[in-house]
Amino acid sequence: MTGRLRDIAYGILGLGILFAVAEAVPRLGLISRDFLPPADEILHTLLRDLAGRELWTALGETMRAWAIGLAIAFVLALALGVLIDAIPGARAATTSTVEFLRPIPSVALIPLATLLYGADLGSSLLLIVYASFWQVLIQVLYGVADVDPVARETARSYRLGRWTILRRLVWPTALPYVMTGLRLAAAVAFILAVTAELVIGSPGLGLQIQLAQSGGAVAEVYALIAVAGLTGVAVNLAVRQLERRLLAWHPSVRGETTR
Repeated sequence: MTGRLRDIAYGILGLGILFAVAEAVPRLGLISRDFLPPADEILHTLLRDLAGRELWTALGETMRAWAIGLAIAFVLALALGVLIDAIPGARAATTSTVEFLRPIPSVALIPLATLLYGADLGSSLLLIVYASFWQVLIQVLYGVADVDPVARETARSYRLGRWTILRRLVWPTALPYVMTGLRLAAAVAFILAVTAELVIGSPGLGLQIQLAQSGGAVAEVYALIAVAGLTGVAVNLAVRQLERRLLAWHPSVRGETTR
């Protein structure tokens, strides 16, 4: 059995064990079924939801907020990171500001978001963009700082233009860092999208979880949480696949694919 097949087999075994435990615990009375329904009941609810339209509509709203927010954060962070690298003294001038703003939790902005946008998409976007922006910006700054100074000076001595240096020297060095930032930001953006819907009431998967909880539909809550978890896994796998394609030439990815 190859390593990949063995990993898949172990993954299926782990899910089987989790399902068996979730089935046994409420049936043995270890946890009340009012709080944790048996796994087969949750699975039945999940399959029923998947056959309906309401779940897909809510999931579409969540993914729309995720995609728009992540795209805005990525473009802004990438542009600012390159700009900071291009302007002498900009890194020193912005370091204290970045270190002050970056630790502020996005959830602390929920009152501001609701004040500005109410329960609309804008509230979700504000939280998603703020949280994702720093993930990408920090990695871009690491990436541009990792450019070999000798290579940079050599490029300047040959009077290469800024655009040529950026495209031929800075971008290939910074790209692995940029992709790491994108992968981290994608996960954070999805978490913030669901959180905003759950707390603020923006349309989406989080709002459906909140409504199910308010209505006492416990199995529905677990089913929707499972959908959120599976979507998060799919998001991570998609970004990692993109990373492998864009960095197929990089030693880290080449080493990973040949193992």
